[in-house]
Amino acid sequence: MTTTVADHLTGTDQALLELGETLKQDGYCFTTTTPATHERVNRRTGNAVARSKRDVFGWSRPFVPGLLPAPIIDLLRAADAVDTSGELWRSRVRFSSYDGELFVHSAFPTDAPDSVFFGPDTYRMADAAAACASSRPVRRAVDIGCGTGAGAITVAKRAPGAEVLAVDINDNALRYARINAALAGVRGRVLPCPSNLLDDVDGSFDLIVSNPPFMVDPAGRTYRDGGGPEGSDLSLRIIDVAAQRLAPGGSLVLFSGCGIVDGHDPLREAAAERLSGTDLTWSYREVDPDVYDEELDGPAYDRAERIAVVLLSATRPR
Repeated sequence: MTTTVADHLTGTDQALLELGETLKQDGYCFTTTTPATHERVNRRTGNAVARSKRDVFGWSRPFVPGLLPAPIIDLLRAADAVDTSGELWRSRVRFSSYDGELFVHSAFPTDAPDSVFFGPDTYRMADAAAACASSRPVRRAVDIGCGTGAGAITVAKRAPGAEVLAVDINDNALRYARINAALAGVRGRVLPCPSNLLDDVDGSFDLIVSNPPFMVDPAGRTYRDGGGPEGSDLSLRIIDVAAQRLAPGGSLVLFSGCGIVDGHDPLREAAAERLSGTDLTWSYREVDPDVYDEELDGPAYDRAERIAVVLLSATRPR
């Protein structure tokens, strides 16, 4: 039995929704960078303190309260989304742009265990999900490890008659997914559900999309650490689940990544082994062959020559 999170918005959720709507009306727009780029840009001279809404809600810079209009300050307070100690305040949330929408997510840096991340991989995954949802009939879809709900919302906009589930083990992610669905005008068509993979939801799916954690993270942060020595365990478990739960004609769109060691891609090799015993036809390609290069300096990737982000697509015959 599928268990969905209550559709109603609490007082703090409603305030975050209204804040997002206000920023949208004001023409706010922000493209989120990688954490390394974010940190580098914020270190530049003159960037220590916010001078605009983009600085506050995009770059997560501290700000003097008088910088923002009183209605926005009131919404931040009502949402319990601002730290107000000292002369400089700081927003606990960010808003990022994609597909004409705004998505609320955790402020930078995302160090807390329940952080909800949005970044360049989100754009790549959502683009792939949009292409798949636009090319075939979708009656039922799910975004596994939904985070902000970007994948689920992108699919719902292109498959207006579909039931779209957004599943995650992080309550904070489900909260943001619910708010973001309302911001995008697809509330009621995107259903946030607490679930470990698809353990707590039933039925088959015409489309499964996922951008799971795939890094080797010594800190073990849930939104980032993919598990196992290569960071690929969660991605491989999603392949296994898709092989069981895809409907005839259904497709998996899995955006992941892996450290390449001596020219070999351990994720591709493990995925091929798993998929060889199924009826799924599949493809695998590098979307970007060299990302997160700063990670190569750490012990987790001391054998990798590069880190690639990849797209695996698998389809069940009708």
